[in-house]
Amino acid sequence: MAQPSSGQAFQVDLRGVVDLLARHLYSGPRVYLRELLQNGVDAVTARRALDPAAPATVRLRTGADGALEVIDSGIGLTLTEARELLATIGRSSKRDLEVGLGREEFLGQFGIGLLSAFMVADEIELVSRTARGTGEPAVRWLGRADGSYELTELDADADVAVGSTVRLRPRRDLEHWLAHDTVVALARDFGSLLPVDVAVQVDVDGAIAWRRLTEPELPWRRTYASAEERSEALARYCERTLGFTPLAHVDLDVPLAGVSGVAFVLPAAVPPTGSGTHRAYLKRMLLGPRVEGLLPEWAFFVRCVVDATGLRPTASREQLYADEVLLAVRDALGGQVRAWTLATLGERSPLARAFVEAHHLAVRALATSDDAMLDLVADVLPYETTDGLLTLAEVHDAHGDVLYAPTVEEFRRIAPVARAQGLGVVNAGYVYDADLLARLAERRPAWGVRPLGAQDVDQVLAPIAPVRELELLPVVEAANAVLAPHDAEVALRTFEPVELPAMLLHDRAGDHERDLSRTVGEADDLWGEVLAGFGGTARSRQLVLNCANPLVEDLLAAPAGAVRDAGLESLYVSALLLAGEPLRAREVATMNASLSVLLRAGLRGADPTH
Repeated sequence: MAQPSSGQAFQVDLRGVVDLLARHLYSGPRVYLRELLQNGVDAVTARRALDPAAPATVRLRTGADGALEVIDSGIGLTLTEARELLATIGRSSKRDLEVGLGREEFLGQFGIGLLSAFMVADEIELVSRTARGTGEPAVRWLGRADGSYELTELDADADVAVGSTVRLRPRRDLEHWLAHDTVVALARDFGSLLPVDVAVQVDVDGAIAWRRLTEPELPWRRTYASAEERSEALARYCERTLGFTPLAHVDLDVPLAGVSGVAFVLPAAVPPTGSGTHRAYLKRMLLGPRVEGLLPEWAFFVRCVVDATGLRPTASREQLYADEVLLAVRDALGGQVRAWTLATLGERSPLARAFVEAHHLAVRALATSDDAMLDLVADVLPYETTDGLLTLAEVHDAHGDVLYAPTVEEFRRIAPVARAQGLGVVNAGYVYDADLLARLAERRPAWGVRPLGAQDVDQVLAPIAPVRELELLPVVEAANAVLAPHDAEVALRTFEPVELPAMLLHDRAGDHERDLSRTVGEADDLWGEVLAGFGGTARSRQLVLNCANPLVEDLLAAPAGAVRDAGLESLYVSALLLAGEPLRAREVATMNASLSVLLRAGLRGADPTH
């Protein structure tokens, strides 16, 4: 029987681990500086917990040899702590608690953060002196990308200040990540709101100086002399940080989750999807410039800058972990944006008009599920109607019932006639509109909100004289036979404008009866007989010919034959095009065939009966 082998330890390929970090955990090498800044800020926080008067600084210094130094005035490390934190990959997360670097007020984990620097450097040097007053000498740790390291104590009289200095030597072809301008840009991006003094060494007229990169206060927490001054300052901050001048701002605050910030209203419309990303800070360190999930999907008209202490980051610390706390924060922030929107629209101010003009789509999106916003939409949001741009309340006041066309094509089809006859119709063919009007029909039943039907139009079209209708009955029956393949039938009316020879109406009742007829054909004999009692022969489309139009009168008076049929089919196709509907293959063939017949008849002077 084979004996079990003794336990073996895994061998770790550090280059493979670094490649894993760069390709799958972090978004790219740029996060190395964020991790080093996090280490420095956490070390400062730990020292100030022991000594509140201790300096709180992080210094960045680039050298002519391409190296970068990150110097902090933090708590420092002893030899034992350095060995525990830096000798074993993956162990630091639990050891951080023991050395005071893993509590809630800290940003990251010391060892893992330092390891990320191998994405841009082949060698990392750490020199540190503890602030714990133990009298222990400073230590030096030198780590290499091949997985080897050295850890030594320095002489007791070595000139090393309390805190830590991390020195990076760049990897070949990655020198630009440690260049002065890149370091400054990354430090400003990641750390501009950090509560410690982060500065970069610069040369000013031949003298060395430190230029501070951080702001002592959060921009939305500062005190200003007036509300106007605050709004102007926040607008400048938005321009500087997000790249646009906002229409307005909305203060955000969820104290229970430690979230505060401001939402900036975009000055122009944006697509409703794929744009709701925000700039989020975690304990004042940038988490990411495009963090998702902070606001509901309908709030795509704002961009947020927030700082949080109670939200959890993902492993890469570049997005937020989707847990119950984040869901609660999203609802709370969405409620604050909603409250601002309702208040702004209720004021009927220039800001409200500019907001509606730019973001009516977002308002419509919110109104699909929010009754208070639905009421505002009905009162303040302009719709395209046959009377021009009107609110739904104005349509109700002018016409009583609020009739709407559920598609743009149907509105275009009916608009010329409805406008001439004084029939008010709302264009509800754009996104969210039909849903909103359906909701409004339930919320305000007295308004008579309903889709436009063929009978509504028929009521405002004048019938022709009964005698004339009887005279033309054979022509109508022949015309119905011609249009039957298109699921259409002919109706004779007179209407304005006279210049319009025909219009096409879509009969939803006809659609219902067609579906019923199809079901009858597919059902067995018993159910077919039952369903047949509910059915009819209505067509889904009705071609209404304008008997006040001279061309239509000539067509009705023409003798039966191919030319009259071609003329009728031409009017049908023209009515389709006027309604904005795309032509199907059958209609294209009909148009070509009818034009051929009419051209031959006109060019050859053919007998109109053939």
